[in-house]
Amino acid sequence: MADELTIPEGGFWPAPEIPQPNIYPMEWRVETDKLAAIYEKSKRTVWNPADLPWDALRPGDHTPEQRLGIMYWFAVLANFDASGPAVFARATIQAFEQHEEDPVRKCFFSITRDEMNHEECCQRSIAAIWPGGPLAWNPRTDLEKAAHNNIGWLYHNGGRYWHGYKSAVGKYSLAVLFTSFMMGEMAASTLFRGMASGTRHPLFGDMFARIGRDESRHLQICMTILENEWPGLTDDVKGQITKQLRAGFVFLSMILWEPPEGFWELPPYFLPNHRVLMAHARDAGLGVLSFEEQAENWKQAIARVRAIVERWGIEFPAIPELDISGVDVTVIDPEDIIPVF
Repeated sequence: MADELTIPEGGFWPAPEIPQPNIYPMEWRVETDKLAAIYEKSKRTVWNPADLPWDALRPGDHTPEQRLGIMYWFAVLANFDASGPAVFARATIQAFEQHEEDPVRKCFFSITRDEMNHEECCQRSIAAIWPGGPLAWNPRTDLEKAAHNNIGWLYHNGGRYWHGYKSAVGKYSLAVLFTSFMMGEMAASTLFRGMASGTRHPLFGDMFARIGRDESRHLQICMTILENEWPGLTDDVKGQITKQLRAGFVFLSMILWEPPEGFWELPPYFLPNHRVLMAHARDAGLGVLSFEEQAENWKQAIARVRAIVERWGIEFPAIPELDISGVDVTVIDPEDIIPVF
């Protein structure tokens, strides 16, 4: 009879132990209500990049140099934002495999979705202003050749970062990973707030404001997780965090300021040409801050991060490029860099 159970003699056989790490057995454990609330908020604030007023971005409103500058700036941003979906998708899988509580996994997923929106903004901006960008076009003038070559070198370094991240995500604890993420989110929220208020174009103003709100929510997620992870850290883990903070500065300065020595493999002409192209983006009204304004913004973001980590007895690295004292962390290897933007 279909409604009769089959009970084996001696009782049911225990299912085999599931090898770990593994996403099974499934569970939905909740330990941090605040994270669950942030995830619910993320669902209510979803936005669609396609709904932005793209018709307002008219190539004819800008000179060729300005259009190239805008494309170049978004190509630089894409080195960070286009890695975001893949970085957090891998982190989401890691969180499932390690059986992190359910809100952690869901918050990772929400960041992955947001980062895909941010990547789409780069994609749409470049397609509208410079078809074929970042690299699938044939440069003709010296300025175009400089931009094309710089982007090629930039993405070479992005590939080095991705290789390092893939090996790091399973090696480091949540405390180390999320300190790196916190550095990136603090920097991103600072950048987009400044650009939203500085741009002269309504499309970019709307875009940067929305991205900035996302990054602020990501920062909330990072801080909530770190409040659970930082108590009881060993000296070894604290040392890893100090190193990651320096790595974060070195990596993120490409978009927030200028690339310092210590990670970037770049030809000697990269930085002078980078400055020329950024000046054209600034002249186009994109909202790119001046060198001095960028440095000040970076200092403010770093000061906030420093105040947070030092409360937990974590030493802050020296940032001599910005005259910030701290622990000397000299060599930065691609394998050590795990921040995301």
